[in-house]
Formats: sequence, structure tokens, C-alpha cells
Amino acid sequence: MTAHEFTLFDTPVGRCGIAWGGRGIVGVQLPEAGEGETRARMLERFPGAREAPPPPDVRRALDGIAALLRGEAGDLSAVALDMERVPPFHRRVYEVARAIPPGETRSYGDVAARLGAPGAARAVGQALGRNPFAILVPCHRVLAAGGKVGGFTANGGVSTKLRLLALEGARAGAAPSPGGGGDGAFGFDPDAAVAHVRASDAALARLIDAVGPFRMELKNTPSVFGALAEAIVYQQLTGKAAATIFARVCALFPRAHEGLTPERLLRAGDEQLRGAGLSRAKLLALRDLAEKARAGELPTIEEVHRMDDEAIVERLTKVRGIGRWTVEMLLIFRLGRPDVLPVGDYGVRNGFALAFRKRELPTPKALEARGARWRPYRTVASWYLWRAVDLSKQGAGGAGAAP
Repeated sequence: MTAHEFTLFDTPVGRCGIAWGGRGIVGVQLPEAGEGETRARMLERFPGAREAPPPPDVRRALDGIAALLRGEAGDLSAVALDMERVPPFHRRVYEVARAIPPGETRSYGDVAARLGAPGAARAVGQALGRNPFAILVPCHRVLAAGGKVGGFTANGGVSTKLRLLALEGARAGAAPSPGGGGDGAFGFDPDAAVAHVRASDAALARLIDAVGPFRMELKNTPSVFGALAEAIVYQQLTGKAAATIFARVCALFPRAHEGLTPERLLRAGDEQLRGAGLSRAKLLALRDLAEKARAGELPTIEEVHRMDDEAIVERLTKVRGIGRWTVEMLLIFRLGRPDVLPVGDYGVRNGFALAFRKRELPTPKALEARGARWRPYRTVASWYLWRAVDLSKQGAGGAGAAP
């Protein structure tokens, strides 16, 4: 029997294993329940293998795997695999799967068609179910018909598959997108997200148990202009006061139920808008927003859905009165983006101090560092941190308002 060596290595989804021999890598193991279980699984798969430091080519492979699971761009298709013991049909399936780029998905039927065997979708699924080279042969990028997730044999099953797709920016059941769903629908699986956050941090797991199910709701967003106009009015006001002022502004125009438009806002006089309750600063911000919208400098809602989070922040903070926090709230509660952590938000910082039993609020830098383990579902973690504040208020005899 060929002598094999293996090592364990850290990734954003946990501690993985990789084994190699003289012809290349013979297997990759996704995390089991703990490091001990992962090591035992490696020894079960490769009896007699010796734990050893990885040689340079294996080190490059495991570094590439870890980078890919951090959401970084990379190509692992050139990593040498030892397929001596892999059946010929499985080899062909794996070669096709390795050609699927990160962030994209194919169906079992697509893979079968590329093999010249359109009726072999079930056989393709069976081959991928026995894939010994997790990530290097990205079987998580192959879905059942209609974009359904289908099975997954790694620890965690379908939840693990969804986590891997989310890390790469792909979504089951939809075309690949760098962000979330928007229009009242999340671009990620909430159950898989909660499971990931729970598994990544014991303190948040306790908070999740105390709060209960993830019940965040998204607000429909017919236009970026409308969402930002409302956000400007709501800044630094209680929800009730802001809602009253926003309703007065909308009521200045015919067909108020259709909402604000840049043209309507620019036609209105300053006295009208100030009379509705707008401060001078908010009036100037709304004017600037409307001018930029009319000039085509604001992305449409369709364009926003194709942009990544940082590109949206950069584009929208060019509007007067729109800062990073305002855009982060849009990303979370309007667009349903999965991985937003507003480190400057007082409620999130306060919730962190409560959940982690800290006497002082964390600095944004400290919160960012801890939040790295919650990727790619920091939005879910943020929601639960807000709920920690609610729990504290309830314990003191009051009820907090949910963001």
C-alpha cells in the first residue's frame, strides 16, 4: 500500500484535513464535530498515514483552500490529485466539476451532458457523493434540478453545502450573486446561517438559545432613491417622529401612495419641505440625493443587486448626508445581504458587551476581529446582538424596539 501523510489546517469553516502521497493529494476532509474527530476520520480514510508537515506543493494547496473559504478569488484546478484508485467515470465527473468557477453552480444534469451522457445525472450524483477531494473537486457547486441543494455527504450535510456556496458568493435556487436577495427575500438560507454562527462562537450560541428563531424581516425596496430618501428623514429621530415627518413630505405631492420621486422633490419649494418638518440639513441632503438620481449617478435597484457590498457603500456615500452606517442598514434590512457587520452601530456594540459580559463597549476594531469568525453570516450575528439589547430591556421591565 502506498505510504500517505496528512496534516490538519485551519479554515473559516473549521479545521480541515489533507492527505498526500507521491503522486499528489489523495484526499481532503472537511471538519467533523471537533479536531479529534477530524483526525480520527483522516486515519480511518487513510490507515497507516503519518501526520507530518506539508511539503511546498501541498502547502500551496491548503493555503488556496483556506483563501477560497475566506471568499477570496482563487483557482485550485491545477492542484495535482492522485486519482489512481478513482474509477474512470468518477474521474471524468471530477474533471468537469473542477472546471466550475467559484460563485457559479451547475446541475447534475449539466455535468452529465458535458460528459456526453445526458441520462447519467443520477450516476453523476453518486460519483460526487463519493468525492474524496472536497473543495479541490468542488462538488458543493453541483445542485439538483431547479437549483435545489440536493445531498451533501460532509459533516453538516446540506447546511455545510449552503455555507460553502455562501462563502463563494453563490446561491442555491438562483443565479449567482455577490450579495443577497432583496425585494423581501433573503439571498441566503437563514437556518444554515444560524447554524454556522452558533457553531462558530459559544457566546453567540447562548444568545441564540435565549432569543430563539431568526425572525428578521426585510422591507421591500422599489428604488434606491426611495430607500435613501426615507433613511435621510429617519436619521437621528425616533421611529414614530420620523414616520410622521416622512408621511407629511409624501403628502405634499399628488398620488402620495406612489412614493417620492426625484422630480417631485426637486419641484417642491424649500418652505413646503421645511413646513413638513425637515431640518435644513435633511433638506439639503434630499436635494443632493434627488439631483444625483436625476443625473443618473444613483444605481438602479437592478444594478445594486449585481454589486458587492463595498461597491454599494462607496457609490452611495457620495450622497450628502449618507454615511456608511446608513448604507449598512440598507444592505441588511432592504437588500438582505448575508455578511454585514455595522461595527459603528451603538446597538450592535452594546449587544456585544451584554452577550460577552463586557463592562465596556468594544471598539469597532475589536468587534471586527471577533466578527471574523461569524463570516459569511455576520448579518445574522448582528441581528442577534440587537436582540441582546432587547432582552436586557425586557429584564429591566421594558421592551426594546427591533431594528
